[in-house]
Amino acid sequence: MILKVIIDEKTIPIEVPDYMLVEAEEFFNKMDIDMDSGWQMSREWVENPSNIQRCQIAADRILTSVHTQSEKMATLMAAYILKKLPNVSTVDIDTEGDITQTQFSEN
Repeated sequence: MILKVIIDEKTIPIEVPDYMLVEAEEFFNKMDIDMDSGWQMSREWVENPSNIQRCQIAADRILTSVHTQSEKMATLMAAYILKKLPNVSTVDIDTEGDITQTQFSEN
């Protein structure tokens, strides 16, 4: 599976092996547990992030991973998004500091 990530009008395809969606389940569960207690999303505290908001958080981590050249973390976050939103093909990550403006597109 490939998740197309758009950062500042540049498209980066992240290839996620199918097996990762299953093998990383424990990691994904840990992420969900961390987010269950709430998350700071830009200027707003979100008590219980929705699936979309959780994926916006993961997309923000992809942005950080791209900047730090952490390909493994970017792939894990892309896998998390594909697990939560299986029909998503593209994520357009906001780079202006408002995580809630990150948008997802389906096939």
